[in-house]
Amino acid sequence: MMVYCGKPSRGCQMCRTRRIKCDETKPTCKQCAKSNRQCPGYKDEFDIIFRNETKATERRAKKAEKKRGAFEPSLPSTAVQREGSAGQEPISPVTSEDTLLSPFAKEVVKSPLELAIIPAIEIPMDTKASCHFVSNFILIPQQGSTRGFLDYLVPLLKREPNESHLQHAFNACSLASLGNRVGPAQTVDFREKATYEYTLALRRVSLALQHPEESKSDGLLAAVLMLGMFENITAQKMGDFAWGSHIEGAIQIVKARGRKQLRTKTGLGLFIGVRTQLIIHSLTSGTAPMMGADWWLHDAIKDETSAACQRINLHTAELRAELTQVMTTISRKPENVAFILSLLRRAQALDAECLAWMKSIPEQWQYKTLCWEDNVPRGDYANAEVFPGRVDVYNDFWIASVWNMMRTARLILHSLAVRCAAWVCSPVDFRTTPEYATAARVCEEMITDIIASVPYHLGWHAKRRHLFANKDLSGFACGEDDCMKGLAGYFLTWPLACVNGQDYVTDRQRAWVVGRLRYIGDELGIKYAHILSQLHIRIPSMMIVRDSLVAQPSANYPMAHNFVKMISTSARDMTPPRGYTMNAMQHRQTLQKEAQEAGKAELVAKASGAGGAEDAEDVHKVAKNWLKV
Repeated sequence: MMVYCGKPSRGCQMCRTRRIKCDETKPTCKQCAKSNRQCPGYKDEFDIIFRNETKATERRAKKAEKKRGAFEPSLPSTAVQREGSAGQEPISPVTSEDTLLSPFAKEVVKSPLELAIIPAIEIPMDTKASCHFVSNFILIPQQGSTRGFLDYLVPLLKREPNESHLQHAFNACSLASLGNRVGPAQTVDFREKATYEYTLALRRVSLALQHPEESKSDGLLAAVLMLGMFENITAQKMGDFAWGSHIEGAIQIVKARGRKQLRTKTGLGLFIGVRTQLIIHSLTSGTAPMMGADWWLHDAIKDETSAACQRINLHTAELRAELTQVMTTISRKPENVAFILSLLRRAQALDAECLAWMKSIPEQWQYKTLCWEDNVPRGDYANAEVFPGRVDVYNDFWIASVWNMMRTARLILHSLAVRCAAWVCSPVDFRTTPEYATAARVCEEMITDIIASVPYHLGWHAKRRHLFANKDLSGFACGEDDCMKGLAGYFLTWPLACVNGQDYVTDRQRAWVVGRLRYIGDELGIKYAHILSQLHIRIPSMMIVRDSLVAQPSANYPMAHNFVKMISTSARDMTPPRGYTMNAMQHRQTLQKEAQEAGKAELVAKASGAGGAEDAEDVHKVAKNWLKV
């Protein structure tokens, strides 16, 4: 409440504190100049006359008046004279104009003058971490827009109690993210606290899943998604599999919630969040989306353009899973060749839909080329901020992430087409096929586009704002928009990992992409990027080798049925070695299986690269999961 407080002194704060008459000379009064003191200046006239008096402040003022009244009779005569001298007034009690409420904590902070002579109040670790996470990962849609990321957390956290599973999962992510970006001296404290919060969240999620109603709540689903995000941020051992288990758990919760969850804004946002994670999980693991693509698309559209992108990605995941299974089971017969060719045509049709999406995208979704970079200092591609070529800018990070999701879909679709062509033309070299020539052209273009988007994500929107025609970035929930954001690195991890594994990437491009993944892990705190930077996967060539390794003998030879019959006939006449309990046919099958397993192990070893001993186990398991051998 704004109240009129009478006619107070208009003197500077220093003279009022010293209780002497101020001559009100501006900008610096002469009393401060004579005593060699720094004059703090004068308050605004409106603030002098009107003060925002709350009930709590009124109570403090009355209490101070009573105390002052009790001691007034014993005041020294000099003090009485000073108090009654012309132009002076007694020291007033502390009111709301002399205090500020910290935006991070419910603590009263002293006036600027008092802050100059007393230590600043220490902000609690949890409060710092929460503000850091909200300002780095929660993207709030602008007015009239549906573009956002984790925006459903804001209303949910307000409703959830402090000891809820969602609050603990949020605390775990916040502490882990900030801990990855502070100095080494504080990292251990943040890591221990984050792990403790993660453990509490797991325990409460497990208890909530035992209750029929609570197991279907918005808060529980959001908590499970946050636990999956924690795995990406921390990249602890078995991080990839823990992330996958959390996503699979979220999928089961969504299935149990049914279609009624789409009736609320929060429910729809959570559903789309799970769907996005499902796409990445399906594409990395080679498994089909649970419940099928159509189930995830029916009545679940928040933005038409992004929904069309996710629809193509879901169908791409279905096609990849189907092709991977087929390659391990069918023999080379005319009807099977026709079936593989039909899969090839499906991949080409989906790629045509990708191209149509890119050509028909709305104006506000279009990106612009900001400038061209021509050189790399000292040829150090691993640490260069920009790769020579285009630098593109987007209206916000969310739009850029959707574009890159579509580009990675095209990379995967062309790898599937080449795998189909390789199976059909075997034993002829697949690099002689027209499908490979088309894939090389399209994939090189998509790789260039993804690389051109990276500088925008990693700081160009902050360092070179004067070059941007459109400065209306989508807003984060708090903090400044024009600074480095962890969300940008989180969005980049998947497309950069796909680029790093392509056959069509040059050595310089690969060195630069690996450097950017390491930068994301080091500077933006998304530690899973470190593991992905150590993968040496090559697509589609390794997948074609993998197809031949896991296939049955009948899948490799035109006269497979005669070949198997010939082996069976000759095996009956072979004499088993001395002391050997298996017959000759079993012995041959064992040797074939050993050779097959050795080939798989060699393939995974190549894909794992030569990472550090600390991350070698994680890299090996991620590579094995991606290749599914």
